[in-house]
Amino acid sequence: MATQQVICAGFGGQGVMSMGQLLTYAGMIEDKNVSWLPSYGPEMRGGTANCSVIISEKPVGSPIVTHATSAIVMNLPSLLKFEKDLVEGGILLINSSLIERKASRDDVKAYYVPANEIANEIGNAKVANMVMLGAFLELTKVVSVDSIIAALKKVFGPAKEHLIPMNKEALEKGAEAVRG
Repeated sequence: MATQQVICAGFGGQGVMSMGQLLTYAGMIEDKNVSWLPSYGPEMRGGTANCSVIISEKPVGSPIVTHATSAIVMNLPSLLKFEKDLVEGGILLINSSLIERKASRDDVKAYYVPANEIANEIGNAKVANMVMLGAFLELTKVVSVDSIIAALKKVFGPAKEHLIPMNKEALEKGAEAVRG
């Protein structure tokens, strides 16, 4: 597996930190080397939030993403800010529910996922981040869906275990959205 350097970005409250944490946790479950570096804008909820995740077979020297292999962007400011940080041939996942603009680069692989619509069809707008994560996993196979579910169980704890099926459905629908 090649090292994955991932940027997850969006408004505060869109679950971008959770996406990054779940990826990191799933990487740990699979005995991979990982790092997670959160970055918040001046306001938390409603401000911009992003995190950098590195998952690798090799030791991670620095948690700072310098050559992003993938970017998962939930809103327009995040697209404008992070599209330029992708390596040539990198994966750009765009939440087309909130971003009408197309990718401006033609040397990256852009995918448009209507994450909010899909989440609303599932019955909970809060799982839009899981839809995007499912699409990302389908394209990269960096960790398994099973590892993400195991990470979710740890993060949620017994009190919120009833939310697992809905999150699993969101991951599956996200994967379907990019299968083509």
